[in-house]
Amino acid sequence: MATKRNDKSAVQAVYRKFKKDLSQGTIGSLYIFHGEEAYLRDYYLDQMKAKLIPGGMESFNYHLLPGKGLTAQRLGETVDALPMMSPRTLIVVNDYDLFKAPEGERTAMTKILSDLPEYCCLVFVYDTVPYKSDARMRKLAGAIQEKGQVVQFARQQQGDLVDWIGRRFRALGHEIDTADAQYLIFLCGDLMNGLISEIGKIGAFAKNRRVTRQDIDAVAIPVIDAKVFEMTDALGRRQMDQAFATLGDLFQLRQEPIMILAVLGKHFRQLYTARVALEARQSSRWLMELWGMRSTYPADKLMDMARRHGLDWCRTAMRRCAETDLAMKSVAGADPNDLLVSLMLELAAGGRAC
Repeated sequence: MATKRNDKSAVQAVYRKFKKDLSQGTIGSLYIFHGEEAYLRDYYLDQMKAKLIPGGMESFNYHLLPGKGLTAQRLGETVDALPMMSPRTLIVVNDYDLFKAPEGERTAMTKILSDLPEYCCLVFVYDTVPYKSDARMRKLAGAIQEKGQVVQFARQQQGDLVDWIGRRFRALGHEIDTADAQYLIFLCGDLMNGLISEIGKIGAFAKNRRVTRQDIDAVAIPVIDAKVFEMTDALGRRQMDQAFATLGDLFQLRQEPIMILAVLGKHFRQLYTARVALEARQSSRWLMELWGMRSTYPADKLMDMARRHGLDWCRTAMRRCAETDLAMKSVAGADPNDLLVSLMLELAAGGRAC
């Protein structure tokens, strides 16, 4: 656990240093950008571009290279291109896996990275390709460590996201309560790219200055986790009409039964741990840390749901999800939709309050 915390602290330290360098105009020569939060990555790329290249000179000094088919020779030629009417150039390489390049290319790339000219800022962006360093390739790893910064754009914590949501709504002429911002995160996910479009729709729909829960529910599109959460909550309350209406919504959205079941299984594992937390007199904060949740909303909801169910039922629900998953994948001729409906009926019949 201590190692994970240390790793997280190191990642955050690099991120803070990068933001400080950017704000002070002391941008380095080599960066690796990776992580799930594409909104922040693209935002800071735009900031770097604005800082490094005078307006109107982008076509001469900004170079965007696709990783597919990229060669060390092509990159070297771009690096060697002198800036025009600008102190520096910016080169962005998308989805080129340095550590999986053929040995000859990797050696040539390492040489380029080790000797970047001062006028050049080179950024490798890992978007659809995951970034994973390989310490066995010591020269390449050493060049990146010595000359560059590996900046991870991670999902934001709840407090930061709530503040950001508030700022985005204020820019649209609205206000939003903290609780409703947390609900929006739960409903639409915690990635900024997904939230920004939902904020725009809600802002256009809301009639009053303060955004309400009703405004959010009226136009926001929930992620599958939120819909499954809604379905299982209704299931636990034996509100079968609502539970099956939500399942019908998921089918209408063309969600595959195997995907619905995967989220359902995760939800019941979380519910089981919430029940364990209650019996051990732990709080929702413990549950958040265990599952890496960034919002208190789902953790508090899980604790409330766990109060309505015994440990045996939660354990049975987990087991039956696993057995249904196996049946979907291995029983010839089995209808996945029917298996999912049968599972829900079984769980509703067996559910009981504590």
